Amino acid sequence: MEDAGNPHGCERQKDAPSQSQFLSSDEFQPSKLGTKEYWDHAYERELQSFYDSGDVGEIWFGEESMDRIITWLELQKIPKDAALLDIGTGNGYFLIELAKSGFTNLTGIDNSSPAVELAKAIAEKEDVVTLKLLVEDFLHPSPNLSQYEICIDKGTFDAISLSPDHPAEKLSLYQQALHCVLKDGGLFLITSCNWTKEELISHFNEGFELLQELPTPKFQFGGKTGHSVTALVFKWK
Repeated sequence: MEDAGNPHGCERQKDAPSQSQFLSSDEFQPSKLGTKEYWDHAYERELQSFYDSGDVGEIWFGEESMDRIITWLELQKIPKDAALLDIGTGNGYFLIELAKSGFTNLTGIDNSSPAVELAKAIAEKEDVVTLKLLVEDFLHPSPNLSQYEICIDKGTFDAISLSPDHPAEKLSLYQQALHCVLKDGGLFLITSCNWTKEELISHFNEGFELLQELPTPKFQFGGKTGHSVTALVFKWK
């Protein structure tokens, strides 16, 4: 999951004062972070590390990102049995925290088999037995992935945008898949470090309405203030 210099697959210019100057994914350079092979190898290492030392590995965007989403769900009084899909679940730790917060209908998918094996091992260690963890390619979802009330993405859309192989087509497939798996009126929560608020709204303007931008840490550079991470909540109309 992690890359020593860039743990979340964030490929914007590191010295940029804010994300707003970037208008499209044309600014991205193809990266190994956008390949299944990279993540398979990364999770194989993390799986071995977990078996060796109990280290659960990287938490995408940190614990603060998990707390931010869980707090929002609880403030909105989302039913604890709402069907929730974690897209690109990785080590599954976010779902484990959701389960500890009382949510009971949780599914996590990842197209990396070692990631799902790691998630299952960590869930077993944490004595969280209610999770449904599946090896699935979200760009080609199986029929059993449907009617979710909530879909959550922390970094998967980012990684897909870095694919060296037809990224625009894959981003389009992602949007089509999202339409398939969400039920009418469902919520889509996305956290991104590669896309601005405006870009994400543009990507998900078909069939979605923006409900809220969640607060994320700010940074300052050259006298300007910006966000290194964007977190948005959309509603499927």
